[in-house]
Amino acid sequence: MFTGFFFLLRARGLKVSLQEWRTLLEGLEKGLHGSSLTGFYYLARAVLVHTEADFDRFDQVFLEYFRDVQPFDELPKELEEWLSKPIDPVEYDPAALKNQGLDIETIRQMLEQRMKEQHERHDGGTHWVGTGGASPFGNSGYYPGGIRVGGQGRNRSALQVAGERNFRDFREDRVLETRQFQMAFRRLRQFSALEDGPKTELELDETIKQTGDNAGQLRLVFGRPRRNTVKLLMLFDSGGSMWEFTKLTASLFQAVSKESKFKDLKIYYFHNCFYDDLYTAPGCHHATAVSTEWVLSQLGQDYKVIVVGDASMAPYELLSPGGCSDYYTYNKEPGIDWIGKFTGRYDRMIWLNPLPQDNWERGYGSDTIRIIKKAVPMYRLTLEGLQQGLKYLTAAR
Repeated sequence: MFTGFFFLLRARGLKVSLQEWRTLLEGLEKGLHGSSLTGFYYLARAVLVHTEADFDRFDQVFLEYFRDVQPFDELPKELEEWLSKPIDPVEYDPAALKNQGLDIETIRQMLEQRMKEQHERHDGGTHWVGTGGASPFGNSGYYPGGIRVGGQGRNRSALQVAGERNFRDFREDRVLETRQFQMAFRRLRQFSALEDGPKTELELDETIKQTGDNAGQLRLVFGRPRRNTVKLLMLFDSGGSMWEFTKLTASLFQAVSKESKFKDLKIYYFHNCFYDDLYTAPGCHHATAVSTEWVLSQLGQDYKVIVVGDASMAPYELLSPGGCSDYYTYNKEPGIDWIGKFTGRYDRMIWLNPLPQDNWERGYGSDTIRIIKKAVPMYRLTLEGLQQGLKYLTAAR
């Protein structure tokens, strides 16, 4: 099965062993791919790729081998909206939930027929495309071996994900160094105040200028040291669709942590958007929760705020009470209201987004990206984007 894919991976320089390939085939036999090409993409990448530096090469090979596979048609907008808001699963007798021997191609043909016949929402049933039921099609239900339609697991097809080439920056020949980010943060030093006292700190830029003006004869220029007055609050989106940007955000985190030019640095984590609670660790577990209201009350208006996240989520996760269902918490206020509280308190606030800017206008998450962009100045999480964002933070108001 897919033997040609195995040999193409090897031919393109990915070191895939026979043992790893057998592990992939075992995963397919156990149905870990969810009977979908997208599921196969993630399963194969998890089993066969050893390092994030090879993710981009894997995507290129995947596109090359599966380029002629036609993904299932896009859902009608109305159908996609209600599938993103599933009901609680209805109880069924487990004995009645057998696959009935239907292979995936048969189920796919049945799904295409249902899509032609269905014109309204259905939930908790056994026949139509819906949620919370025992139908072979839909999401948040019980049917084993069916086809997921909509819901959190759908997002984008494997070919779309691979085609976006989101891992270019992870390649070993294009790594963004922590040092580069760290140097960019030096821009914030202009907010430091000069100390009284003797001139004991070497002014490097002015020394170079004076030496050049002096026909290359070294002329050292000293100035008074700066007293650190910069206060920075950073909020990192953690988990879910941000996993693929872990290395990039880790470099940014390391740069901030190593930069000693801040009077105060506070770092918190959230998932998708910030709600009633923030977290002191990237796992976003309840034990590490801190009231967002408390953070706002404790950190004065003189803090500069940098949010790091892809801003991509189901619209209800941003616009409706309840918040993010991934962590099984209920939030009294929607994420967009919390964003408003932050922008109302801090006028120096930016959002760094690791997604390519083409994704900001179309594709999964583009609706919420557009909404957040209107509330918070958004920049691409690249060295250039960070420099532009810091320039905005340091500009006179």
